[in-house]
Amino acid sequence: YENKYVKFFKSKPELPPGLSPEAAAQPGRAPGKAEGGEGGLSKAAKRNLKRKEKRKQQQEKGEREADGLVPALEKVALGAGCGAGTPGEGEAPASERSRKLKNLRKKLRQVEELRQRVEAGEVKQPTKEQLEKLGRRRALEEELRELE
Repeated sequence: YENKYVKFFKSKPELPPGLSPEAAAQPGRAPGKAEGGEGGLSKAAKRNLKRKEKRKQQQEKGEREADGLVPALEKVALGAGCGAGTPGEGEAPASERSRKLKNLRKKLRQVEELRQRVEAGEVKQPTKEQLEKLGRRRALEEELRELE
C-alpha cells in the first residue's frame, strides 16, 4: 500500500520544471550556472558569497602576518630577559615583573614535582616534552635569580 502523497511524489519528475532532460544530461558545467559559478544565485546569495570569500582572504592574510610576527616576538622576549643592565628592564611595570616571577616559580614547582615523580617511579617512561621540561630547570632558576 502507498498513500496518495507517496504516489504523487513518485509520479513527479526528478528535474526542476522547465529543464529539458538533454540539458541535464550534459556532463560539462551545471545548467544555469554562469562563468563564475554564481549564475543561479540571488543577489543576496551572491553578496553573502562575496563576503565569505573576502573574510577568508582576510583571515589568510592575518595568518601570514602572524607567522611573521612570531619569530620577531620570540626575539624580543628572549632579548628582554638577557641581562640585568638592559634599559627596558627597569621600565617594566611592577605588576608585569611580579607576574613573571610568579610564572617562573610555578614552572620551577612543576619541574620539581615532575622530577620527584620520575625518581619515585610514578613516571616510568618520561615523554620528550617531560624531558625537555626537566632540562629547562637551570635556565628557569637563572632567569628567576635575574628578576629577583
